Amino acid sequence: DGCNQFCSYCIIPFARGRVRSRSRDSVLDEVKTLSANGYKEVVLTGIHLSSYGIDCDDNLLSLILAIHEVEGIERIRLGSLEPRIITEEFAQTIAKLPKMCPHFHLSLQSGCNATLKRMNRRYTAEEYYEKCQLLRKYFDNPALTTDVIVGFPGETEEEFAESKAFVDKVDFYETHIFKYSRRDGTVAANMPNQIEESVKSQRSENLIQVGEKLMREYREKKIGTEVSVLFEEEKVIGQKRYQVGHTREYIEV
Repeated sequence: DGCNQFCSYCIIPFARGRVRSRSRDSVLDEVKTLSANGYKEVVLTGIHLSSYGIDCDDNLLSLILAIHEVEGIERIRLGSLEPRIITEEFAQTIAKLPKMCPHFHLSLQSGCNATLKRMNRRYTAEEYYEKCQLLRKYFDNPALTTDVIVGFPGETEEEFAESKAFVDKVDFYETHIFKYSRRDGTVAANMPNQIEESVKSQRSENLIQVGEKLMREYREKKIGTEVSVLFEEEKVIGQKRYQVGHTREYIEV
């Protein structure tokens, strides 16, 4: 729980406080209980997952390795990650784990460096791209997903175009688009050049179309291949019953 990052648009560090990591034993106990009850996949998630362990001399990689030893669990999936956690050691180590799902959500927020700086995100677009390439170096066509904010205060048409071009360049599997919304008490709420709602909506639609194209292209690459699916629920679609689940890349089947 909690976050120490203080992005200029986010109220979480004030509302939830600083990072507080759950003990490794507590996490492992829950994973073992889930396994004993027939669950096959666990998702590790948190407010700022990449910061896990900074307050107790632990880290996310060692926790993943411990969970990988739990019998009965067949898949480990990670929640939202910050780019800085993707190092050569991290990517190389988890790529050797058979249970690790090749699906990584790396928060981007903008593909424009000027916007990233105003957001107080602690990386550049170039550094972010390097992290994506590092994952692709060790995983075969992993599903990379992300979040992007449009209409951040001061975002010009040129900055938006730069961000959009970057999203296209990274070639994400899925892109979650959010229109910037003011949060009282944050730095961004008092920034000049707040963007009109109509402009935000236009940019959101524009980027959603790019995201849909990239998702379609990623899924089409899987046609004709054999994949492992963990079926999770039954749905009625057009008066027919279907078992619905996800591949390791989180493609719905």
